[in-house]
Amino acid sequence: MITNSTAIAILIISFLVMIALRIPIAYAVGLASTFCLLYLGVPLNNICQQMVKGLNSFSLMAVPFFITMGCIMGTGGISDKLIALADSLVGWMHGGLAMVNILASYFFGGISGSATADTASIGKMMIPMMVDAGYDDDFSTAVTITSSVEGLLVPPSHNMVIYATAAGGVSVGALFMAGYLPGAVLAISLMVGSYIISMKRNYPRGDKFSMKVFIRQLGRSIWALLAVLIVVVGVVCGVFTATESAAIAVVYSIVVSMAVYRGITWKGLWQVLGECIDTLAIVLILCGTSSIFGYCLTYLHVPDLATTAITSLTSNRVLLILLINLILLVLGCIMDMAPIILIATPILFPLATSIGIDPVQFGVIMILNCGIGLLTPPVGTCLFIGSAVSGVKIERIVKATLPFYLCMIIVLLMISFIPGISMLLPHLFGY
Repeated sequence: MITNSTAIAILIISFLVMIALRIPIAYAVGLASTFCLLYLGVPLNNICQQMVKGLNSFSLMAVPFFITMGCIMGTGGISDKLIALADSLVGWMHGGLAMVNILASYFFGGISGSATADTASIGKMMIPMMVDAGYDDDFSTAVTITSSVEGLLVPPSHNMVIYATAAGGVSVGALFMAGYLPGAVLAISLMVGSYIISMKRNYPRGDKFSMKVFIRQLGRSIWALLAVLIVVVGVVCGVFTATESAAIAVVYSIVVSMAVYRGITWKGLWQVLGECIDTLAIVLILCGTSSIFGYCLTYLHVPDLATTAITSLTSNRVLLILLINLILLVLGCIMDMAPIILIATPILFPLATSIGIDPVQFGVIMILNCGIGLLTPPVGTCLFIGSAVSGVKIERIVKATLPFYLCMIIVLLMISFIPGISMLLPHLFGY
């Protein structure tokens, strides 16, 4: 067994130093792996081989398609219709617009699969709307950024596909099914927190519930919601694979955005595709370099060493689960979501499964931890996007988000210690 401590130190320390120097994460991962392999005397052609191997995955092809679908649907006139649908359902409550924001994020997340896209798209409409209605701007921004995390759990989520690949072939269909209930629990938790704050601050409520209005808004939104239905039902029922469903969803999103809602033109479509390429380049380069990093970790048996080291501290299952969550939350403060999934999964996955956590459940746990990381400084992407959209200072947003952090931590603990929340639907559908 190769467990060269110097090589491990070179790999980890050089990576952390480059992160501290703000070198782009993809380059930091690739360079740290290269330094490690040079020290070990491993032929450098392994770098190219591992990069190709990391990208040569049929299931990973779903990631570009899902990202493209989210970009097209997000700019194709979908957001306002989903907000109207959410308003017809929950706008009548105290703090109705906060509830609308949270529910709209649940709907939109099933289309975009991206918390950052949700924050930008929903936030541009909902934050000014809430402020005009008498809500505090920091509260409105906090609701927007925290509810955006629902989109990471609600399928189709490209981050779940990335996790499935990093974990070594976990069923994408099972992960899709596993995300629905945790996403709903998170939404309910945020609604409860919003309701309590709204009652204390006497925020307004909207119009009374009307079945007629709800049916009308559902009819207008049905074309957008069908995109999610096509993907999830198709994958779960075995009609097509996640990659095939993602490709079909892209074609469907183009047709709906251009022919049904007419929210995008041919010129606009090319512009959206150009923006997608920028995102895809970052994600796929990261997948390639992370494959080299994973190869180094496996070569040096770092996952086994990490498992042994952590279990030597305690054998208590509860403490181990809390420790895994703590590690992921700390990583979320200093790294973005995709790098955490690609780097931490090979290390923590063996430990999680060794204490009886199902691989699918662990995927949900990891996604939610990373989602919370998007809201925490100093690298909280959604935090900064929310600040840019609303014009509210980061410090005020963080303070306003504290009650919602508590809501999210409670949901995280529920998902960690109650497997049924994640596993009920996968078991019902035979996974």
